[in-house]
Amino acid sequence: MSAISILNFNSSRFTLTGFPGLEVDYLWLSIPFASIYAMVFLGNCMVLHVIRTEPSLHQPMFYFLAMLALTDLCVGLSTVHTVLGILWGVIQEISLDSCIAQSYFIHGLSFMESSVLLTMAFDRYIAICNPLRYSSILTNDKIMKIGVAILCRSSMLIPPVIIRLKFLNYCHPHILSHSFCLHQDLIRMACSDIRFNSIYGLALVISNLLLDAVLIIISYIMILHAVLAIASREERIKSLQTCVSHICAVLVFYIPIIGLTMVHRFGRHLSPWVHVLMGNVYILFPPLMNPIIYSIKTQQIRRRVQRLFYLKKCKS
Repeated sequence: MSAISILNFNSSRFTLTGFPGLEVDYLWLSIPFASIYAMVFLGNCMVLHVIRTEPSLHQPMFYFLAMLALTDLCVGLSTVHTVLGILWGVIQEISLDSCIAQSYFIHGLSFMESSVLLTMAFDRYIAICNPLRYSSILTNDKIMKIGVAILCRSSMLIPPVIIRLKFLNYCHPHILSHSFCLHQDLIRMACSDIRFNSIYGLALVISNLLLDAVLIIISYIMILHAVLAIASREERIKSLQTCVSHICAVLVFYIPIIGLTMVHRFGRHLSPWVHVLMGNVYILFPPLMNPIIYSIKTQQIRRRVQRLFYLKKCKS
């Protein structure tokens, strides 16, 4: 096949999958989904605003939380136009270039969130196991370097496998499993040799998501060992309570990823509803829940949010 014909073939469009069988109810379905996206944007913007405006929160732990909120905000921005576009009847298809770009941002932001969660585990480890050196280890300069390293790790490792998508031939039906684009969804429709994408993609998952998860587990084993060595029961409970929010955020992030991976790997014959459900949980659940978790479980954030709403109520 000539280069021109390949280029023309790959300029085709892909059909986005909304909610099979509920097409007549899309307008009604758009209400809860629009509400969820509004909560994602407002919740994460509120966390960022609180951390920025409250001097007492200018600490390493909350700087990392701001990174998490910013990542979650970008996840919402990367998918809102296709998810709500389908429900509002504005979008049914997406071009290959747009699909590849969206896939890059979705997977890149997933790796970024995993890196931020690992960094937050490191922060908790230092705070509990080496509290006297906490402020000297996590200086503002080091936090900035960590942020740059996270950005580089998340954005520079993915392009080879994403760019490769542009040069694959897609001969299978151009119907995506979700209302957004994922790498594993695109290679499923390709009839070219996808060994590079499969091997490189697996290596990325192992070296990023899996490695981060293992290091987070190791950090908490060390934290638990240090906490159990504390003589006072009250101090042990107090130390563990500082980790509750982070543990919840880790579970909220990794459980949907594991579920979606299992569905794509072993659930080819499952109902499309299962793919749609797991895809939306993977995209929306962490950005929705993280602001709620940290607003409820983190005392400093909770008090500042309460004060913020109290002042607005008094002004009105």
